[in-house]
Amino acid sequence: MEISIVKEEEIMANDIFEYKSVSIKDAGYNEAWLQSAICDSPNRLGLGDLQLVAKEKIISSGGRLDILLQDTNDEKMYEVEVQLGDTDPSHIIRTIEYWDLIRKKYPLRQHYGVIIAETITRRFFNVIGLLSNSIPIIAIQCTIIEIDGKKALVFTKVLDAYEEPEDLQSEAEEKVDESYWVKLASRMLSVAKKMYQETKAIYQSTTLEYNKWSIVIKKSGYNEIKMKRRTGDFVAIEMKYGSNKEKIFEILDKSGVPTEDKYEQARFMISLEWIEQNIEVIKELAILNNDWWKSGDA
Repeated sequence: MEISIVKEEEIMANDIFEYKSVSIKDAGYNEAWLQSAICDSPNRLGLGDLQLVAKEKIISSGGRLDILLQDTNDEKMYEVEVQLGDTDPSHIIRTIEYWDLIRKKYPLRQHYGVIIAETITRRFFNVIGLLSNSIPIIAIQCTIIEIDGKKALVFTKVLDAYEEPEDLQSEAEEKVDESYWVKLASRMLSVAKKMYQETKAIYQSTTLEYNKWSIVIKKSGYNEIKMKRRTGDFVAIEMKYGSNKEKIFEILDKSGVPTEDKYEQARFMISLEWIEQNIEVIKELAILNNDWWKSGDA
């Protein structure tokens, strides 16, 4: 029997339909069918305008990721694990493992682990909720409902990942104090302080500005280095390059740091451990960035 989505225009305003939920297995389908249904129409998950990257993708660990999706702007990727019936510990572990491996392969994009099951029990909902404070996990329940002899596959998001909004380039950020970042993301604060400590002799006269969505090393009102929070141990760095674009990109490439060019800035992600092991690289980048400011391009 074909499974469809019941369209809103097919339901009259004063009509109320009785329905019953049917398990996917009892309806005569299996997990492979559910995976195909998602791959054929990823937007039905309610996560935005998505496109399929891979199905049953082989991971470096030897496992297979059920579904890999990305948004049409190529900024976000979703590592999706599907399970019939109730979710269980192995389902959660696989989702986190595959999310971690894929994000390391594509470090410039934002990554979300997506758990899809027919039932996410209270016990595991609490576990996933706790994990979502440090790992962006989205939990979605799926079910088949039968209405007036028609069956529909329905997805309901029951837990959404924390997502830090991108501030607009022209929009001033709300100022906060250091204690805000101590509570929100202490590792992010450590990265910012380390960057400031290692570069202040190069920039001179800089300040460390705490904003709601970023921490910025500023000089004479201009952003030298902007740092934004990312999930896990990584921090997103934005650095103006001026006429030194090729030199900055070459340094980062030699250091094994993937870099993208956006808004006339070098954008990359690093961790506190990387900074501590690459102090001279940070200083070299700061010198080139400071040249941009002194050249009058600012």
